[in-house]
Amino acid sequence: MRLETRPPGWRPASPFDRVRVTVAPGGADFEGDTHRPIQAAVEYVAAFGGGTVEVLPGTYRMGNAVHLRPWVRLVGHGDATVLLKNPSFTTPLVDDTDWYDWTAAVEDPSGFEVGGGLFLRAKSTQGSAGGGHTKHTITAIEGNVLTLDRQPRKNLWLKGEATASTLFPILTANWVNDIAIEGITLDGNRDQNENLNGNYGGGIFLQDCERVRIAGVTSRNYNGDGFSWQICHDVTVEDCRSLDNRDLGLHPGSGSQRPVIRNNEVRNCGIGLFWCWGVKHGLAEGNTLSGSGEFGISVGYRDTDNVMRNNRVLESRHAAVLFREGSSPDRSAPHRCVVEGNLLQGGGTAKTPAIAIRIDGAPDGLVIRGNHIINPEGSHLATGIRIGPRVTHVTLEGNTFEGVATTVEDQRG
Repeated sequence: MRLETRPPGWRPASPFDRVRVTVAPGGADFEGDTHRPIQAAVEYVAAFGGGTVEVLPGTYRMGNAVHLRPWVRLVGHGDATVLLKNPSFTTPLVDDTDWYDWTAAVEDPSGFEVGGGLFLRAKSTQGSAGGGHTKHTITAIEGNVLTLDRQPRKNLWLKGEATASTLFPILTANWVNDIAIEGITLDGNRDQNENLNGNYGGGIFLQDCERVRIAGVTSRNYNGDGFSWQICHDVTVEDCRSLDNRDLGLHPGSGSQRPVIRNNEVRNCGIGLFWCWGVKHGLAEGNTLSGSGEFGISVGYRDTDNVMRNNRVLESRHAAVLFREGSSPDRSAPHRCVVEGNLLQGGGTAKTPAIAIRIDGAPDGLVIRGNHIINPEGSHLATGIRIGPRVTHVTLEGNTFEGVATTVEDQRG
């Protein structure tokens, strides 16, 4: 029997390095300026068990999301590689689509294409099993009937005002592990797209994924969230930009464990960083969040044991940091979180002054330490720290204040 030997220091290659292919409008392994060659390259690389897809400079018009696969790394050339979402199109359904169906009949099929992204939705009606939201790829079109890539598993009925729309994330991954997205620009074409809730979409939207690295990515102008990940564990988002997105800049979503959010810029989003529901043991460090339409950082339902340190939160409309009150404040509070070493500056209006750190609900074991809270000339930050009446143990230590009328407002009596 022959024993194979390898030189000292040998290590097996990362699956990301197994194969590398390029995508470009011309002169690449996969050619074209839409989502199609990018998706084709991802599938090709995934067939080898992993590798890297390099998207060369250009503007790529996205008629569907690119669906990432395990051990695939998608890399671009920064601002020179732009994935631009096509304008959205919406039309009513003209027949009920049941949860087990493979088709949807629409009033106007002119805005859809085979291989394109599709979002079906219907309102829930009283006493009805209908209602919901489902995402698909269109596999065929015959007349006004769209064939779906999978059953909706929701009842999309006319009495719920069911519609079909070309709404989708720009990049997405569902139930996969070990992926990377680096150095690419995503443009949601906000003015020409309807809103898509961050529980279903975003510039990047991940669902039930593990071990994800997102670095050097710009997500801008999305009519929804910039970055959203739901029930995803060990996600790192660093050196990214979330700019001018309507809803949430960074959205570590329900049940996500151990997110690391580091050295990002979030500007002019509805909420800068939104810890959603049951997000635990996360770190947000070295980020700059400015011009948030509501809150710079929002922490809420069972978001326990998270650390927010050395961030710059500037000119938030209502509060730089909000601890939200849940529907069951005693059971759902964001316990044992740390807010440390942050610069919290400005915000509010003359009519509605802002608060730097607002603690609602009944959290226990919070540490608010070493933060610098400033109300510069022309801003309307009236209160440094407000502690609500049901808050239990909170540690205030070494915080400093400049130009703030009320440094600490403790409503516990």
